[in-house]
Amino acid sequence: MSDDDAGRSPYTLQQEGDETRHAFWADTVADRVEERVADRDADEEDAEIVIKGGISPSGVPHLGNVNEIMRGYFVAEVLRDRGYEVRQVFTADDRDPLRKLPRTLCTLDGELVDLGEVDAGALGRNLGHPYTDIPDPFGCCDSYGDHFSQIIQDSADAVDVPIDMVSTTDLYEDGEFDEVTRHVLENRDRAREVLAEYQDKVDEDYVPFNPICENCGKITETVTNVDVNGDGTPTVDYRCTDLDAGDSTIDGCGHEGTATLREGKMPWRFEWPAQWQVLGVDFEPFGKDHAEGSWPSGDDVARNVLEIEPPVPMVYEWFTLDGEPFSSSEGNVILVSDVLELLEPEVLRYFFAKDPSRARDFSIERLDQLVDEFDRFEAIYFDEVAEATEDEQAFAERVYPFVVEDPREERIRLPYTFAAVLGMTDDPDLREEIARREGHIPDDAPEWAVEDALARVERARNWARRTENEFDYELKRTAIPDHEFDAATEEALAELAEFIEEGHGAEEIQGEIYETAKRHDVDVGEFFGAGYRLFFDEEQGPQLGPFLAKVDREFVVERLRRER
Repeated sequence: MSDDDAGRSPYTLQQEGDETRHAFWADTVADRVEERVADRDADEEDAEIVIKGGISPSGVPHLGNVNEIMRGYFVAEVLRDRGYEVRQVFTADDRDPLRKLPRTLCTLDGELVDLGEVDAGALGRNLGHPYTDIPDPFGCCDSYGDHFSQIIQDSADAVDVPIDMVSTTDLYEDGEFDEVTRHVLENRDRAREVLAEYQDKVDEDYVPFNPICENCGKITETVTNVDVNGDGTPTVDYRCTDLDAGDSTIDGCGHEGTATLREGKMPWRFEWPAQWQVLGVDFEPFGKDHAEGSWPSGDDVARNVLEIEPPVPMVYEWFTLDGEPFSSSEGNVILVSDVLELLEPEVLRYFFAKDPSRARDFSIERLDQLVDEFDRFEAIYFDEVAEATEDEQAFAERVYPFVVEDPREERIRLPYTFAAVLGMTDDPDLREEIARREGHIPDDAPEWAVEDALARVERARNWARRTENEFDYELKRTAIPDHEFDAATEEALAELAEFIEEGHGAEEIQGEIYETAKRHDVDVGEFFGAGYRLFFDEEQGPQLGPFLAKVDREFVVERLRRER
């Protein structure tokens, strides 16, 4: 890399210049990765490109944490498309100490639970201990850290992203960090000088290594002596002192001992660049919190302490969940497993394919809009949208093959809200019959396409139930619910049936319901109630006009006439 690239801003997508304009943001990042690997030595030319993400095992691994995985994935796929061998790793910073008890945990099956439902004592007794030294409060994995990592791995598998989970604990215990840790300690004066630019608490006694106390198992930050220059095993002497945990303090036991470099960890601002060196990282995306905090120090440590070139950076904007930040403590989280009960994996992949430099909201309430947007994106790829813009066409042509593994033109996508209407009945044959009758499934559709199309019905039904929206009702199709209407109401229902039989849209039907009630001197509320009684055996229900417009017309007309 040239000197001009030193200290490059991680806001790569927001930079302006004469660079090639790509339809897909991942191509812009891939260009920069190619620039980086172009400078490799001859013996490194065939080495694989490494893309990394990472997380510390705190709280619940939710959909927001997948941001980093998916951003890395799309860059990896673009590079693979260009002929490169790419490895995508995801580090679990599981040698970090547990500093506070999480309010919510998650089972491997994706169920959120409170601390009272698990062995909370396993956590409470181990504050200050590395995550991989803490028993799994669920009792199913080797440690709390392993439990967390497994959920991350399962989330990546669910959206078909091939990642290699890497435990930071393993990197220390297997000796992978020996060389870089020793280098940092040998150059601790320089390390101290660099870090002091970013942290006020760095003083002349600061040592960039945190041993694990052999007596109590907690991590301590007090190193009293460093011995790394002799011929023997490098060691540090320490005293187990209190550990700052935000608003509280974790008591140290006061023990004085000696630890090898495999019996502790470097502080995060050194450990992150050390990961780049040990894993050979070429590109890493991260959230804007790191862009303003950890990245500048990481870049500085890499260049001026480790003397390596940092990877190509890219900051992504966080997204919100129904307009609010993700928060385990506030209960505003959703897991990947939950999302995939509501929509297809390719729709979720599409969400992450959009420009990461823009803040977005993942709205469960308005999930139908995201699905509709994906369906249009897919239709543009297959040249089925006449009014698509040039930018839309270019984006679809480039991105769709990365979003859908096996593009097939014969695929069928039921409109999401129509699928939710079909979900009002449990009969799978009836669902297919209605979809065919309404023209959403062609007569010559292949069996696989029909099966895939109808699979959306259950997802849309789950969405209706989760949000308790207008489609969260059970349509009574097999028999007319018990009812008793006066003559005026019966005449109004018959007239409404005639209007619908003529073939009108949702807004027209909604307006006609009001007008029909008025013409027959029927209370409007009672007239809507009559409709809800006939179709749901309920006193209330969804907005009636749009609902009746989505259900097959023949059934609606006959039900209004009380014929079936």
